[in-house]
Amino acid sequence: MPDLDTNGIEKNNDDNHKITVIKKTTAPGIKHKKKIVVKKASGSDEKTGEIETNNDKPLTEVSANNLSTPPSNIDKNIKTTQINSSDIKDPSTEKRTYNNTEGNTGGYNNNQPRTYNNTGSNTGGYNNNQPRTYNNTGSNTGGYNNNQPRTYNNTGSNTGGYNNQPRTYNNTGSNTGGYNNQPRTYNNTGSNTGGYNNNQPRTYNNTGSNTGGYNNNQPRTYNNTGTNTGGYNNNQPRTYNNTGSNTGGYNRDANSTNTNGTFPPRRPYQGGAPGQQQNRPYGTGAGGYQGNRNDPAGNRGPINRGGPKPETTTTSPTNDKDRSRKKINQKKDIGKNKSYIENRPNDFEKNFVYRKKEKILVNSIPETIDIIDVITISDLAKKMNLKASIIISKLMELGSMFTINDKIDAETATIVASEFNCKINIVSLFDETVIEEETVEDSDLIKRPPIVTVMGHVDHGKTKLLDAIRHADIASSESGGITQHIGAYNVTMDTGEIITFIDTPGHEAFTMMRARGAQVTDIVILVVAADDGVMPQTIEAINHAKLANVPVIVAINKIDKVGANIDKIKQQLSEYALLPEEWGGHTMYCEISALKKIGIKELLETVLLQAEVLDLKASIKVRPIGFVIESRIDQGRGVVASILVSKGILKVGDYFVAGIYNGKVRAMYNDRGKKIKLAGPSIPVEITGLEFVPNAGDPFNVTPNEKESKLISAKRKELNKMEDAKSVKKLTLQDFMSQKKPGEMQEIKVIIKADVQGSAEAIKDSLDKLSNSEIRLVAVHTGVGAINETDVMLAMASKAIIIGFHVRPNVKAQSLAEKERVEIKRYNIIYDVIEDIKASMEGMIKPDLMEELIGNIDVKQIFKISKVGTIAGCIVTSGKVKRKSMIRLIREDVVIFSGKLSSLMRYKDEASEVFEGMECGISLENYKDIKTGDSMEVYEIKEISRNLLDIEKKELQEIEDKKIADLKEKKKKEDEEAQKIIDAEAKKLEE
Repeated sequence: MPDLDTNGIEKNNDDNHKITVIKKTTAPGIKHKKKIVVKKASGSDEKTGEIETNNDKPLTEVSANNLSTPPSNIDKNIKTTQINSSDIKDPSTEKRTYNNTEGNTGGYNNNQPRTYNNTGSNTGGYNNNQPRTYNNTGSNTGGYNNNQPRTYNNTGSNTGGYNNQPRTYNNTGSNTGGYNNQPRTYNNTGSNTGGYNNNQPRTYNNTGSNTGGYNNNQPRTYNNTGTNTGGYNNNQPRTYNNTGSNTGGYNRDANSTNTNGTFPPRRPYQGGAPGQQQNRPYGTGAGGYQGNRNDPAGNRGPINRGGPKPETTTTSPTNDKDRSRKKINQKKDIGKNKSYIENRPNDFEKNFVYRKKEKILVNSIPETIDIIDVITISDLAKKMNLKASIIISKLMELGSMFTINDKIDAETATIVASEFNCKINIVSLFDETVIEEETVEDSDLIKRPPIVTVMGHVDHGKTKLLDAIRHADIASSESGGITQHIGAYNVTMDTGEIITFIDTPGHEAFTMMRARGAQVTDIVILVVAADDGVMPQTIEAINHAKLANVPVIVAINKIDKVGANIDKIKQQLSEYALLPEEWGGHTMYCEISALKKIGIKELLETVLLQAEVLDLKASIKVRPIGFVIESRIDQGRGVVASILVSKGILKVGDYFVAGIYNGKVRAMYNDRGKKIKLAGPSIPVEITGLEFVPNAGDPFNVTPNEKESKLISAKRKELNKMEDAKSVKKLTLQDFMSQKKPGEMQEIKVIIKADVQGSAEAIKDSLDKLSNSEIRLVAVHTGVGAINETDVMLAMASKAIIIGFHVRPNVKAQSLAEKERVEIKRYNIIYDVIEDIKASMEGMIKPDLMEELIGNIDVKQIFKISKVGTIAGCIVTSGKVKRKSMIRLIREDVVIFSGKLSSLMRYKDEASEVFEGMECGISLENYKDIKTGDSMEVYEIKEISRNLLDIEKKELQEIEDKKIADLKEKKKKEDEEAQKIIDAEAKKLEE
């Protein structure tokens, strides 16, 4: 066992080397690394390494085999007593990594990275920019820009300087007095003191110090132990065993041992004394500038600002390298929030991890999409599963320039979508933002009260009837409640059954709600005065009810008046398909007197009977849905709205969307003004908690939470601004040609208003005569007088056009028509009306399709080619064959296939046409069973345009053909009867 002296130095007789134990751990039982220094006897060179041992065991022998990270040039089989000086290479050529115990003092740009057990300190330097990692216990004091990252057990302090560098893994050394911007890695114990810009990286056993120099910018490699003191621009790289020092010189050449320096031409002079530099802010000792960066590792010592501040009277311009580095760092910081995520703080090997981009799955373009009247390019692209740039490019091809946020109308959107084989449906904003309804099971359905609307002509007693019904509410009168005007109210019969009445008389509210898509009413009570008969508004009410497909109960009022003629009323209404039950029809009639309250109870019983037939049911286990009946601003309560619940149970506290506005049910009142907490189907209530006033007929939906209600409301408001109206786009005459669905008769609906009744009837009769087997004209309403708002609302609800003959719309009707895009066409000559409607009808007529035979082909030979299929070698015997022709394959005079050509070849080339006498190769689409000897007929399908006269001729021909067929059938039956008689007579004769 070798002896150790009190200083931990082995007593060895070998003068070539000795081993010095630099550090020992005194904690018992803990394995640690002891640092050793292998020195030559002369002390000029040294070699460092580590061994692992336990503190409770004595250090007996140290060999190269025991070194945990030995120098690569030491033979592991040689004992420490056998290490020769020839085995230790000159340290001047190595970078600093492993056991760098020497300090760096007085240098300027000490920017080298330090690694593994760098315990030395850096003091007095300016820009010590190296990162420190793993057991860096050295200190950095007094520096300015200590910018290196420090992580993992960095207990060293940064005092007096900028101290901006993070420290990594056990960097306990301090940085004092200098800029100290160099990162240090893994136990670099050398110090940097007093220097300015020590910018070179140090690796592997670079123990030489840098003191008092200015710009020691060269990288040091492998055992460069020489010092650089007092030099100015020592900018040369040092390589392998350069042990000479640079003192007082300016520019030292590479591999030179000259200590005096040389003066090269055209080199700017940078000052003359150690510790100064003219182009950097000055700061020395323990006093420096404040730190500029936060330490991400959290293990930095406090910043000491006790030193004096540098002079600020003469400041130098910022170094170009620093400026460039700052810009790069700013770009990196900007990018952090985009494509990169910061790794955990203790991960000092990698600062950032690249986030993998998600693959975007390309969806196919839908066949149809729903849009409102106006849409942005961005929204249209999303609906069509395309990029906005593709839509913009297509618009450019069509001659229009748009940006991604520009709005286009429905017609333009339709043209663009058709380029991608996508159809456009124009819908309202409520259809565009439909709230998904929950599924309803049949077992969840319960019976609900009917909802009734009272309609009729002015002064026929609608309001009186509603008052009489309200007072007939036995249950309510007993409770002493006073009916509040909330737009609807309930009537409870003595049997406990409930009927809900819409309180607003007339058809104005009815048509407005229908125009907004609110199918509220279940039953219509049509009030007709017995002494007045059927009037214009009576007919309008009938038309509204028919279009809504709502059953009508006729209430003949004022039967107590003299001159009442009930049979006359029934006769007049029968002309409008309201045939009484006693006359064989399906319409219920009741005779009442609203003034004297005669027949009111019977009328209510009739309503319940009709409701029983309709079998009205609703679910209470879904989120509530309903409609806004009316709304207003109430002083003291704010915005209030009357809601009629269609399904579900509305509760206080529910979040909802009413039209384009959202809210929360703060309070709820019934039709008697009493506060309630729940409301079921067909129950009208008044609620508070809205932000603005919704419109009558707007949909009312309860949402799961406030967030969803706000999102839907925001979207609807945005769409409302875009289209500036909440109704669907209305049709013009030209639009009717796209209305027909396959197999359905097309319709043109019109509303006729004229100056006199005779003109209106004449136009109606003329239009009726234009109807044929393919297109039917429907006069929704015919009236006399100016075109009013009621006419426009009816056109909105029925999707009809308005024809005005010698009349004009009033101001309100014109404004409403423009807003809702209802077409109003005005004429002065009946002939013009007929011709205009005819032109529209002819545009809707589909052409006839006719086959035209253009050629014949014989199959001579069959070729079966892999990856191609069956090819028929043919010759054109007559006519010609085209690439887009239709083919009938005939075998033994039987047509076995009809379809399209898949390919037409002439030798090895594709051909567009092959004429008579020429050979060709043919393959059929979706058919391979072609045989030698088959023949083919080549034909084309041509479209033949038609007009109304052609349809009329066709109808006449069909009638004539039917007559002929009937005559033939009749003659056949007569012949059969005659034959039977003859056969019977013959049988008698035989007998």
